[in-house]
Amino acid sequence: MITRIKEFVKKYQADIVLAIGTILISLLSFALGYIIAKQEDKEPIKIEQNL
Repeated sequence: MITRIKEFVKKYQADIVLAIGTILISLLSFALGYIIAKQEDKEPIKIEQNL
C-alpha cells in the first residue's frame, strides 16, 4: 500500500507541487484581501479643534 503511494507521488511529483503551490497562493491572497478589507472598514479618526 505504502509503495503504491510512493510510486504515485514520484510519478506525479511536479503536478502535486504545482497544485499545492496554487492552493497556498490562493489562500494567501484571500487572507490578505480579508485583512485589508477589515482595516478599511474602520471609522476614520476625526480631529476636532476647540476654540
